[in-house]
Amino acid sequence: MLMGSAVTYANEIKSEWLGVKEQTLIDHGAVSSQCVEEMLTGILAMASADHAIAVSGIAGPTGGTEEKPVGTVYLGIKNKGKSIVQLHLFKGNREEVQSQATDTAIALLKNNL
Repeated sequence: MLMGSAVTYANEIKSEWLGVKEQTLIDHGAVSSQCVEEMLTGILAMASADHAIAVSGIAGPTGGTEEKPVGTVYLGIKNKGKSIVQLHLFKGNREEVQSQATDTAIALLKNNL
């Protein structure tokens, strides 16, 4: 049963709501495995949940860099005993990147229940 969710586009909200360290955002950026790991920990605590999914990426059409092009997405799952964070490079327009990220994150959770 889904008990809640948090959409945290802004770095300030990632920090305030999920406890993502400002230093993590400075050193690694919001689109990083480190940020997603902290988001997972934060949402587990915030929602008193058994399982968490977190996604942070660049869906486009702008925002990409040479190091992190459009389509770069870190996604992860976490429960009380296991944490997995993956890097994906999705292709397509904004909606397609978002859809692929969503489907991949849900499949990752399903395969690790």
